[in-house]
Amino acid sequence: MRVAVVGHVEWVEFARVESVPRAGEIVHALETWQEPAGGGAVAAAQLARLAGSCLFFTALGADELGRRSRSELTELGIDVRAIPDPEPTRRAFTYVDETGERTITVLDQKLRPRGGDSRLPWRELVGLDAVYFVSGDAEALHHARLARVLVATARELPTLREAGVQLDALVGSGDDEGELYRPGELEPPPHVVVTTSGGLGGWVQPGGPFRPAPLPGTIVDAYGCGDSFAAGLTFALGRGDSVDEAVGLGARCGAAVMTGRGPYAAQLSSP
Repeated sequence: MRVAVVGHVEWVEFARVESVPRAGEIVHALETWQEPAGGGAVAAAQLARLAGSCLFFTALGADELGRRSRSELTELGIDVRAIPDPEPTRRAFTYVDETGERTITVLDQKLRPRGGDSRLPWRELVGLDAVYFVSGDAEALHHARLARVLVATARELPTLREAGVQLDALVGSGDDEGELYRPGELEPPPHVVVTTSGGLGGWVQPGGPFRPAPLPGTIVDAYGCGDSFAAGLTFALGRGDSVDEAVGLGARCGAAVMTGRGPYAAQLSSP
């Protein structure tokens, strides 16, 4: 399997708390840690675990956090293809409460890989088994379409509309207004639309509802579940699985992540 992700990185500081503070309240963190994350990084790490390696086309700030991000993502088995950006690496702060739910505050601007930047080896995407598009510009999406299977997130609907490429699958969330897709919003329409809904499972169109995968352990942290779901779906479609089989693997990936601290500790390793 030859797979890739086109997307962004955020340097995330996590704080585990009993509950997210109310307005004016002070809470004490039970645990803190930091690592590179964000939708692109999490999906690339999950794909690298499933496929053995994953190309990651991204942009990183030309700063210390950008250098640390590249180093730590490489240690996760990701083959990073990144350009230095004069803007600072995007940061985020995430609360994880006692139920495992994450609450995210994003700082700075998202650094997106751009398809017209010749410093990125876009030709490496030609003929890949599957690419997951998380963020970038319309030209980057056209490069991604050179793969055999292209999956994209509904978070980037304006870019998807501008590019007008055929998606094999679009992944969104029924619980997040920023990831809702309504029929007719893209032309041509995606072959498959998968809408997740956390512990309720989700919906495939065409197809119907699907159930969540059983949790392989105790809920610890929900950060990265959706991105790992999308990565599992992308991997399975790339190897020729049916849509139902691909959704099943995606659900297993999402469930696994919930049982570990942060997005990487419990990602599924065996497809």
